[in-house]
Amino acid sequence: MTVKAFLPNPNHECNTIESGEDNHQGCYFRPLGNPNFRERRRHARRTESRCRHLANALNRLGVDIQPQQLTPAFEELISKLLKIWDTNIDVSHVDQLQLIIRIATNGTVTLKQEWINTLTQAYTAPLFEVPPYLNPDARPILQQLKNQDKRIGLICNTGLTPGIGLRKFLENQGVAQYFDTMTFTDEAKIRKPDPKIFHLTAQKLNVKPNEAIHVGDNVRTDVSGANGAGFKAILLASQEGRDLAALSDPTSLVSRSRNIGQLEDGQTHPPDKTITSLRTLLKAIEELNQ
Repeated sequence: MTVKAFLPNPNHECNTIESGEDNHQGCYFRPLGNPNFRERRRHARRTESRCRHLANALNRLGVDIQPQQLTPAFEELISKLLKIWDTNIDVSHVDQLQLIIRIATNGTVTLKQEWINTLTQAYTAPLFEVPPYLNPDARPILQQLKNQDKRIGLICNTGLTPGIGLRKFLENQGVAQYFDTMTFTDEAKIRKPDPKIFHLTAQKLNVKPNEAIHVGDNVRTDVSGANGAGFKAILLASQEGRDLAALSDPTSLVSRSRNIGQLEDGQTHPPDKTITSLRTLLKAIEELNQ
């Protein structure tokens, strides 16, 4: 089964898989979202942190650049990414870094191979400096699934934070150990709702699509995407962990990326099950397996 996870702004969507006797299922992660000053400040801190860390890293590498020079570069990067993501394709974080540097320096500086490790650390730093919210039900649900010998996979539509950072974050939170495989779109170069990313993850778990259940909270990328790939789909219809401040802001990457992604003809389907809390997930899986 596939389960969906949402991480900090910009949003990341992740999921899991289930089959026959070896049900696969995952957890739901997402930043705590409240439309108040504190949450809006978190978004500002992440943006400031990303520009600051990247500028400091470039300075150490001999590139004279200030954080404020990176702000418009990120805006242009996001505009380009949204167009790419709308075709269900993704690019690596190295490609993102290359474009940011080129824009911020007016093409006078090119990313060097020996800079990649240093800049990757800077690029992922905001995830740990301003960490996202982890649904408190995630660990116990994942543990129960493991106790039932279920195989679990994660599918994640990444944003500006690459899979290498998200994987480390999940390790630090003590939940990476529950996943038998994790598929991040910046590494796979495919995004949900494209059926290929669902099939790729199912193959890693050695399950057939009709043996898999995908859990997520996005009707377009998760429900329709999973159904279009031949999976069963559970919709998590809950406000818990939703980044409401970002979702209500039409300029945020969370809001702008939420509804992009092309669907094939006839790929729009209702969920097989709808739940309002992760605590009822095991029962929903049981019912779908009957």
